[in-house]
Amino acid sequence: NSIHVTVAGMVGTWWFEPEDASCCCSPSVNNSFLRTITTSFGSICFGSLIVAVIRALQMLANAARANDDGNFLVCIAECILSCLASIVEYFNKWAFIYVGLYGYGYMEAGKNVFTLFRNRGWEAVIADDLINNTLFLISVIMGGIMGSIALIISLVSDLFEDAGGNEKGIAFALGFVIGLVMTSIAMSTIASAVNAIIVLFAEAPAEFQQ
Repeated sequence: NSIHVTVAGMVGTWWFEPEDASCCCSPSVNNSFLRTITTSFGSICFGSLIVAVIRALQMLANAARANDDGNFLVCIAECILSCLASIVEYFNKWAFIYVGLYGYGYMEAGKNVFTLFRNRGWEAVIADDLINNTLFLISVIMGGIMGSIALIISLVSDLFEDAGGNEKGIAFALGFVIGLVMTSIAMSTIASAVNAIIVLFAEAPAEFQQ
């Protein structure tokens, strides 16, 4: 979430003051990061805490269902908590963009960004956002490539010889996981930038044309 807010702040600077965000080493990067870990950090923690609490309640509901042979009320509670967690995570995705762009508090940011989309009639646009699916596919492909590289390494070297008789499978799995995780982290910055651009294009299209 901190990366999400930092990237949003950088994109906001590039949108309104392009000369201040002309490269990856520009002052806007440091300024955005400093805002994220200082004035905006409370909003980030609050939004993250809400999700964490709901996820903890989900785990309790899962444990209760396992110990109670699938009690009907527990199943309903688990379903409600799962839906609630998805809603809050979706809310966070756009609220944190406004936090990074303008420094609003968490609740105010969420209210403002969804009011913006409603006034623009963009509910369908954000609902049909396919960027996350595309970036996930890229991450999986990169994971497969890294897994294949690890498999080749296991064939031409003795690096995985201590893995027993399944060194090829272990090598591929290890490479796949490393590639998937590292690429997902990199792709998350792209997703944050795209979401920030969607918000900015809805709110200030004239600045982009200039």
